[in-house]
Amino acid sequence: MEICPSNALPVRIGDKWTAWVVRLLEHGPRRFTELRKDMGRVTPKVLTETLRAMERDGMLTRTEFDEIPPRVEYELTELGHSLRALLDHTCAWTRENLPLIEAARRANDEADHARTA
Repeated sequence: MEICPSNALPVRIGDKWTAWVVRLLEHGPRRFTELRKDMGRVTPKVLTETLRAMERDGMLTRTEFDEIPPRVEYELTELGHSLRALLDHTCAWTRENLPLIEAARRANDEADHARTA
């Protein structure tokens, strides 16, 4: 049995911000302020960290334009676009299994509450 090289896996694929960035960039490049506006609760620091990590992993490119005021755009690479299929599959799986997940969470929470009461 071959073991997945998880130490090389960009774990951030599973975080909510990376998935959101992929969805927001799937139709073309966007500026930082556009991404932040559409992502609501994300802080500038967390968005910057997410974008830098995605750029480092080759999932997106950052293009600086020599303009006043300065303009920077982020765009998915081919590798970044390939995440879309994974996200589509994960979303479909979640929609199909969400009732079971929610029921399991309720049962677990009730058991925890009963143990601590």
